[in-house]
This record gives sequence, C-alpha cells and structure tokens, in this order.
Amino acid sequence: MRGDALPRLMHGAATRPLTLAQHENVFATDRAPTSLAHELESSGLTGRGGAAFPTARKAQLIREQRGHNKFVVVNAMEGEPASHKDLTLLSTHPHLVLDGAEYLASIVGAKNIAVCVARDNPTVVNHVEHAIHERTRRSLRGPKLELHTPPWRYVAGEESALVHWLDDNESLPQFRPARPHILRIGHAPVLVDNAETCANVGLIGRYGASWFREVGTPESPGSTLVSITGAVERPTVLEVALGTTLRTILQSAGADADPQALLLGGYGGSWLAGSHVDLAYCNEALRGVGASTGAGVIVVLPKGACGIIETLRVVRWMANESARQCGPCAFGLPAIAEDLNHLAHPSRDPLSASKRLEERLGQIDGHGACRHPDGVVRFVRSALTTFAEDFARHANGSACAGSRATVHYASVPRLEREEELIWE
Repeated sequence: MRGDALPRLMHGAATRPLTLAQHENVFATDRAPTSLAHELESSGLTGRGGAAFPTARKAQLIREQRGHNKFVVVNAMEGEPASHKDLTLLSTHPHLVLDGAEYLASIVGAKNIAVCVARDNPTVVNHVEHAIHERTRRSLRGPKLELHTPPWRYVAGEESALVHWLDDNESLPQFRPARPHILRIGHAPVLVDNAETCANVGLIGRYGASWFREVGTPESPGSTLVSITGAVERPTVLEVALGTTLRTILQSAGADADPQALLLGGYGGSWLAGSHVDLAYCNEALRGVGASTGAGVIVVLPKGACGIIETLRVVRWMANESARQCGPCAFGLPAIAEDLNHLAHPSRDPLSASKRLEERLGQIDGHGACRHPDGVVRFVRSALTTFAEDFARHANGSACAGSRATVHYASVPRLEREEELIWE
C-alpha cells in the first residue's frame, strides 16, 4: 500500500484536537513493528526542529547512558515567530505527539516525559493538558507524563535552554563546544525532540520504516510540515513530501509563485533568490545554494519589497531576543542591526557601514556562548548575497523604492525593549 494512502501528520484536516478514542480509530493498525529502535533507525528520520540530526542516533546516545531516571522532553515551544507547526499539530493531533514521546521513552528507558508548551499560548496548553489527562486516566503504567509551561522567547526553544529551564528555571542556552552533547536534568540524561519529530516517531511506531520511506527522497525520507507566511493569501501550514519543489509548495499555499526571494529555515536560516523556486525542498538539494529546510519555515518576499529592510527588522528582533550571556550577543548583534539600519536608510557614510558590517560578521561568527549569533550571521550573509544589487545601491546612498514601503513580510513581535532602541 502506498504511504500516502495511510494517515500522516495532517490526516483528516481536523479542526479540533482528536480525543484519544478518535485518535486510535484514525491511526488504527494491525501491523505494529516489533523492534521500535530498529524501525526508527531504518526510517532515516531526522529532527524537524532545525538541526536535522538523525533521530535514531540521538536516541541511541541516551539509551547508552547510565541512570534510571532518564527524561524525554517534547519541545513544543515554537520560538520562531513565522512558525505555526506546533500550534497546528497540537491543535489537531496531540496524541500523535504523545505516542511518539512514549515510543522514544521505551527506546531509551526513560521514566519521565516532559511536554513543554509556551505559557503564552493558553489554547494549546489546554489541548495538551486535556490529552495528557485522557492518557493518564486510561493507564497508570509507563512513563510519567507532565506538562511544563515556560515563558515564550526565541532562545527558550533552543534545546539546551529548555533543559536549563526544566532543571533550574532559567531559559539560558548552555555552552556546548561539540555536538552531540548529553543534556541533563540534575544527573539524569535527557532526550529532546520537537513536537513534529515526536509525531513522526508515533507514525513509525505504528506503521514501520518502509511505510515512512514511501514518500520523500532516499536521503530525506518522509513528509514534513512547512509554515508559509509573507506574500501569501493567508499564513498556512502544509504537509509536503520532502523533495517537493518549492514552486509546488508555493502554489499549494496560494503564495506568490514568482517571488523576489524566499527565507528558508527560520530567522537563523537563509534568504534564497526567487530564481531557485524549482529546487526540491530537501536538504540535499538546498545545500548547494547555502540553504536548508531548517525549522520548516518559508517566508515569501515579493518583487518590489526591500530585502534589506526585512533583514533589518528580523536582526533587530533577534538582537533583542538574545540571552546576553556573551559579547557577540550583547554587543555584536545590536551593532549588526545598527550597521544594517545605516544601509537601509542611507544618511552618513553608508560605505563605511557596509565595511563595518562585513568585519563584524567575521568577528562574531563562531565566537558566541551558544549558536544564536551564528544563526544571525548566516542570515545576514545570505541577505548580502541574495540582495547584492540593493545593498550596493543603498551603500552608494540611494535607497531602493521598496525601502519606503509600509507593508512588511517577515513577521516579528513587538520588541520588549523597543523604547531603548533608537534608529535613524
């Protein structure tokens, strides 16, 4: 049977969270795999949170750790402002996410599952709370399920920051000189996977690796959720087979299929020129143009918009969202934003601002206490390439017509400290 004939992540286009009984009816199967660890490895599933690390390898690392109180942490914080995947998934199929978390717990030998949802989204918190209550009423066996509600911030969704919050009530990323790195709550090893990854594990646990690989590509098997915003009829979340062309995804979303550029992977991702819309949406195809699927975000920028202004708005917000644990975050990111501001609104000596920007990017890259500043550097460097003509025009003192537009396409929340930031 073809994989697309069986339910996947968005099966049934539910508008309300499925109850446990409805969930088990929709995702019924009579051929559950006998070895979950083997099926997970054979599936080739990689994390859908941005790093694309092999899920089976991550689980094996925790399985090999000593300890009787291991944790599985479901990261549903969704810190990316342009992402709505977790909200959609937990508002329709919360039990699929919890299935996957329980399967992972059985593989690594975890006795505790912590499901983390930002407290700023009470509707989703309520959905997950109800789903956990249904499961605990059904049976008291198996790992303990608990809901945790950290405050929402961009860095709060980074896995080491999330574990730090669970361990010490502080959403601060931890320095990790090399990956993979074992995170811990107290002395207990922790496996962290985002909600979409867990939901895919839930499907593999029911239908097996061969079914999972019936869509996608050999290197990037399966389907994935994509949050599409910007120049679209309305922001939407689509489930697509990995390897689908960007053009097909845009058309399915009712988006501008002939854009100036696309932002792929989120606000630590990369701008991609609109001429690449016929590329396949999978990492092996995007790698050659310096992009990746990342956190499953596509922001569509139409012709006539100013990529420099959009980049500036995101960098200002990312500078405000940093943990301020080190110089690159506390001083470097605001300085990058200031240089971009002088380029976006040419006033005094924009050529010097352009030179300073290039120098700062080299000084900051790879020198932060966490990977947050590296993501901003990658994002800005991709803008310098994608919008090279506009940057050259701005650097010569003549702003493009799009810089005077009042409509913006990269969504950023209001800055917490906006009154402290003065921009010309």
